[in-house]
Amino acid sequence: MLFMMIVKASKNSEVGNLPNPELREAMDKYNEELVKAGVRVMAKGLHPSSNGIRLSFPEPGGKPVVTDGPFTETKELIAGFFLIDVKSREEAIEWAMRAPDPMGHGEGQIELRQVYE
Repeated sequence: MLFMMIVKASKNSEVGNLPNPELREAMDKYNEELVKAGVRVMAKGLHPSSNGIRLSFPEPGGKPVVTDGPFTETKELIAGFFLIDVKSREEAIEWAMRAPDPMGHGEGQIELRQVYE
């Protein structure tokens, strides 16, 4: 079963603040554990939304509207993700629970979603 662990953006990630060395070390260790267990498919961080482009489709069959970032609703943005391949929903939750606070400022949030296969 594929699950995406979506790391939600924060005010810090949106201004481009990189994690401190301790958090980077903890994230590297976590990534190594995922790889060693054979469950990590991919893991990446994303640039702030100020570098993003959003397409919306306000008219059925019409042309999309292109909007350049930044986007103001931080709680709706994604800062990164892990894609994991596990045997069950419970195992996905277990792996997500082992992740360090992805923002390191007590504002981290991970959303876990199963991927259609």
